[in-house]
Amino acid sequence: MTAGRVRRLVAHEGRLLASIVRWVARRPHGVGPGPGRGRAFGYARGQGAMMFGFGFVCVLESACMAVLLRNHPAVHRVVLALDVYTLLLVVGLHAASVTRPHVLGDTVLRVRRAAHVDLRVPLSAITSVRRELVTTHERTEGRLDLAVAAQTTVTLELAAPVRHLTFLGRPRDVRVIRFHADESDALVRAIRDVMPALTPDPTPAPTLTQERTAPSPSPGRPG
Repeated sequence: MTAGRVRRLVAHEGRLLASIVRWVARRPHGVGPGPGRGRAFGYARGQGAMMFGFGFVCVLESACMAVLLRNHPAVHRVVLALDVYTLLLVVGLHAASVTRPHVLGDTVLRVRRAAHVDLRVPLSAITSVRRELVTTHERTEGRLDLAVAAQTTVTLELAAPVRHLTFLGRPRDVRVIRFHADESDALVRAIRDVMPALTPDPTPAPTLTQERTAPSPSPGRPG
């Protein structure tokens, strides 16, 4: 692994641990007035039960290892330190999802996923936004899927690609972004309010024309 990737991993774990402090202090990142900030739209609600399950498994595993290694105190201390750190990362992952929501500003939409995705999408590049529930995601060139609990609820289509860096720093150009938002309807409406051109014109009601029916055939002469 290259030095650059190691730095990215260390920085990512640092953001996870810092997110725990933000979560306790109730200080979300990038929300509120000011440049680069805006209105928050969360996405962590759907993963709460799953993250609680991960944390419970970590605690259970730590208790089991304490019993198995009770006659090996030195090894137990090492394993306990690793277990505690793993639990902190699990808590930090959920804390990052809570404190780093999607942010809609005046000119940019920040689409985020915990501490490892923070994609700035210029509103001027958006050609279509819609609420769309998708539960299956296959890797496709030019599309970024940021699922939460195996689902996405908002789809963005862009006029020009934006550059996304993967977890290890590999660049990808994407033109379609699918992500989850707890209040997806509200987010779609808010984007359309900021960009009125995205709001479809109401379709006029179709004109109903009564079709003339062919005249009934004359009854034949009685025999």
